Amino acid sequence: MDEIVVGIDVGTTKICTLVGRLEEEAIRILGVGIEPSEGIKKGVIVDLAAASDSINRSVRKAEQTSGVEITGALVSLAGAHVSSINSRGVVAVAGDAIDDIDVERAMDAARAVAIPHNREIIHIVPRGYMVDGQDGISTPIGMHGYRLEVETHIITAAQATAENLRECVGAAGVEVLHFILNPLASGEVVLTDTERNMGVVVCDIGGGTTDLAIYVDGHVWHTMVLAVGGNHITNDIATGLRLPLGQAEEIKKKHGFALRSGVGAEEYFTVKAFGEEQPVEFNRQDLAYVIESRVEEIFQLTLQEIKRSGYDGLLPAGMVLTGGTSALPGIRNLASQVLGLPVRTAQPENLVGLVDQLKDPAYSTSVGLLHWAAALTEEDFRPARGSSRRAGKERVNLDPVKNWLKRLLP
Repeated sequence: MDEIVVGIDVGTTKICTLVGRLEEEAIRILGVGIEPSEGIKKGVIVDLAAASDSINRSVRKAEQTSGVEITGALVSLAGAHVSSINSRGVVAVAGDAIDDIDVERAMDAARAVAIPHNREIIHIVPRGYMVDGQDGISTPIGMHGYRLEVETHIITAAQATAENLRECVGAAGVEVLHFILNPLASGEVVLTDTERNMGVVVCDIGGGTTDLAIYVDGHVWHTMVLAVGGNHITNDIATGLRLPLGQAEEIKKKHGFALRSGVGAEEYFTVKAFGEEQPVEFNRQDLAYVIESRVEEIFQLTLQEIKRSGYDGLLPAGMVLTGGTSALPGIRNLASQVLGLPVRTAQPENLVGLVDQLKDPAYSTSVGLLHWAAALTEEDFRPARGSSRRAGKERVNLDPVKNWLKRLLP
């Protein structure tokens, strides 16, 4: 029987539910449900009823297009409430050689760090192992030694915020099998193995948040969520040109450019502003100036975070930009100028099935959730902590595509 996987990307601007079937070479997209997001601001639920309704509409649409009843899914998580700490776990090796049980014990020891009672662990990411003092080990299983150490990156979220999201998804009849941090989901579909090993930062710029994940030596070393995104650019345009937000968003997509120097001084467009009876002409270069100021600020904040992490000198592969705002013309060049790093934009590739809408940077997280689901085994699909709903039917019974992914979940 073909295995079905489901992912729900709960964003500030859209809710995207995807249903996929695992095939030998790829994940075939069977169902897509995309709905405007309501009741969510900067990645956080601010109106339970409105958010629940948006999620429910998205889920029902995906069920209709796929013919599959959705009862369990992986759900994306973002917001400034997300934070991370590093922790080390040390255990004595029980036998002659290190096995899975030893690694699990080391991970449990690392997890025993003091976490505030109002925080919930989302991911426990192994950054590297040491055997009898020898570091730089990525896979210790099968090695001989007496002492095993693991250095981990623990990602936590505000428990109340996670519970609110869990409740909204549950109201649609869907159980949250696991929360997946946005940039980790996006990284699954936009990064190459070479970039992960060399050192790279994933920057997923959505409507309400900018999500970062730094990869070094093939592992996640640092994560951060900034509460600024494409909606701030839209607000700036609306304020500067005195326009409704909906019209400002359309102008951003149609006429926007992230670099003022990339727009001709004689380029104009017409809009109907507040208080004006007739359409007014605006210089496109002035619009680019408004956009450039905000985008530059986003990348300055990103640069500060990269430097604060201490890994700014370990990123020869530079930055991979994704998310809806990364489609803004000129943004790659501006990012490279501010960061002093090579930058490329990326979107989901090699998709099969109902994929016409998904070949866009805005859906990297959505598609990444399905890749995460495909890489997990059935035993990993236990109910998320705090959930009282019954287990979902869309369970995966599959050997892990990437064994290390299993260890990223608590």
